[in-house]
Amino acid sequence: MNPQTIAFVGGGNMAASLIGGLITAGRDPDSIQVADINPARLEWLAEQFAVHTHPQARLAAAGAGTIVLAVKPDVIARACRDLAAIAQAQASLVISIAAGIREPDIRRWLDYDAAIVRCMPNTPALLGAGASALFANSLVTAGQRQQAQEIISACGSSLWVEQESQLDAVTALSGSGPAYYFLFMELMIRAGTALGLTTETARRLTLQTALGAARMALEADVDPDILRQRVTSPGGTTERALASFMDNGLDRLVLEAMTAACDRAAQLGDELGKD
Repeated sequence: MNPQTIAFVGGGNMAASLIGGLITAGRDPDSIQVADINPARLEWLAEQFAVHTHPQARLAAAGAGTIVLAVKPDVIARACRDLAAIAQAQASLVISIAAGIREPDIRRWLDYDAAIVRCMPNTPALLGAGASALFANSLVTAGQRQQAQEIISACGSSLWVEQESQLDAVTALSGSGPAYYFLFMELMIRAGTALGLTTETARRLTLQTALGAARMALEADVDPDILRQRVTSPGGTTERALASFMDNGLDRLVLEAMTAACDRAAQLGDELGKD
C-alpha cells in the first residue's frame, strides 16, 4: 500500500476537478487511480490527466492510501460494501464528497472502524474556486487530516468543522449558496431591463458587479457590513435601495430560506442512511 496513492471511486465532474487541481499543484498523475462505470468517461480522464483508470472500484482502490468516494449518494452504500475488505486491509483514509451521507452510515457500510472524512464542496470547485467544509471522525490522524485538506483544497478553499451536524448548515450556506447568488443576479438583470437597459447591458453590468463585490470582500481587511457602510452615502441611491430591501424583510427571508435548506439537508441524511 502506497500512502501517496489516491483512488477516486467515481469519475464525474467533481472528481475531475479535484484530479485536475491536484496535478496542477504538482501531484504525480501516476499516483492517481480512478474507477467509473462509464468507459467513455475513463478514456477521457486518461487522455486529459494521464491517470490510471479502472472499470471496477476495487481495482482502483488496491494499494491506495486514500479512497475518495465521489459517486452519487444513491449508490454509495453499494460502493462502500464492495470496498470494505480492501479499505480495512490497507487502513485507507476514506473521504466522502457524497452530499447528505453521514459518517456513521459510511462506517456501517464499510463494516469496520474506518478513518473517515466527510466533505461538503460546492459547484464553483469546477473552476478551482470552491468553498468546502470538512469533518473528520475520531479515527482520522493528524497526517490524514492534512492529506484530506490537501486533496480538497486542490479546487478551492477549505476549512474544518468540529461537529458533523454543522455540515447541514454548510450545505445551506455554501453548498446551495451559488444558486442564491445566481437568483439574485437573475433578478438584478430583470430589474435592469425593466428600468430601460438592454438585457445584454444589464447582464454584463450585473456579473461584473458581482465579481467586483466578491473580490473586494475577499481582499478587504474588514467584514462585509463595513464595506456596505462605506459604499452607502447618507441620503443617496444605495441607502434608498438597502432600506427597501430591509423594509421588505430581506434579512428574514434569507434566514428562513437557509433554515429550510438546512432542515432539508438533515432530512436527506436520514433518508439516505436507511440502506
